[in-house]
Amino acid sequence: MTAPAIDTALVERLIAAQFPAWAGLPVREVDSAGTDNAMFRLGDEYAVRLPKADWAAGQAEKEQKWLPRLAPHLPLPVPVPVGHGVPGEGYDRPWSVSAWLDGDDAYDAPITDLAHAAVELGRFGVALRAVDATGGPASSRGGPVTGWEEGSMAPAVRALGADGTLDAAAVTEAWESALRLPAWQGDPVWLHGDLLPGNLLTRDGRLHAVIDFGCLSAGDPAVDLMAAWSLFTPDTRPLFREAAEVDDVTWARGRGWALCWGIVTEHYYRGKNPVLAAVAHRTWKQALPEYGN
Repeated sequence: MTAPAIDTALVERLIAAQFPAWAGLPVREVDSAGTDNAMFRLGDEYAVRLPKADWAAGQAEKEQKWLPRLAPHLPLPVPVPVGHGVPGEGYDRPWSVSAWLDGDDAYDAPITDLAHAAVELGRFGVALRAVDATGGPASSRGGPVTGWEEGSMAPAVRALGADGTLDAAAVTEAWESALRLPAWQGDPVWLHGDLLPGNLLTRDGRLHAVIDFGCLSAGDPAVDLMAAWSLFTPDTRPLFREAAEVDDVTWARGRGWALCWGIVTEHYYRGKNPVLAAVAHRTWKQALPEYGN
C-alpha cells in the first residue's frame, strides 16, 4: 500500500480520528527546511509534527517522554507536547501535537541582538546539562564526531576541494587536529543536538525559544557548541563561550563538530536543500580560520 502524502488533508483526518475536540480547527502547513519532520499549525494554539522519514520515527515518542520533564528547568520556551498521535489513516508512524510557540525561525528572521542571544543560548545549555540525564537516550551526536560522520568527511573534503569550495589541505590539517583531541570523560549530559538557526525562534530580533528536539540525547555536550559558529560572530562567540561554561577541550571538540558537520552537510545537501547547505557552509567557514590561531 502506498503511504499517504503528508499534507493538510492527512493532518485533518488524523486530528478528526484521534483528537475530535480539535476537529474543524484550520490546518496550515508550516514552511520549513527541516529534513526529519513536516510541521503544521493547528488553529492558533497548536503545532502538529509528523516524521517524514523512517530515521525520525522515534522522535515523537522521545519528545513526549522527555520534554515535559525538561521544560520546567529551561530558561527559554520549548515545545510542550499536548497530544500523542499514533499511526492511523494510512500513516504508519507516531506523531505529536504541541503548544504553538510564536516567532520566526532564525534563518528566515535572523537574530539582530546576537550578544543577548549568545548569553541566553549559553545559559540554556548550562540549564539543560544540569538536569539529571539518567536513562536519557543515546545518539551518534552524543559521542565523538567520528561516530556521526562515519567516514563521510574525507570524501566531502575531496569533492568540495575539487570544485574550489574549500582548501582541502587546510581543512585536512584542521580536521586532523580535531581528531587528536581527548574524548569526553564526564557522565552523559543532556544535549539538544541540533542547535541550528532553523531550530531557534526569534521575536523582535531577539532569541525567543528553542524548538525541534528530535536529536535530544545524552552524551558529550560538544555538539551543542556548534551554535558558536553556525549562528554567532567572532565578537559574540566569546560571550556564548563564557555563558556556556565549558572547558577548553570541550570547546575545541565543538569547533571540530562545526568543521565536520558543516562540510559533510554542505556536500550532501547542496543540491537537495539549499537552506541547510547555506547554514552548513557558514558554519565551517566560521570555524576553519580559528585553526590557524
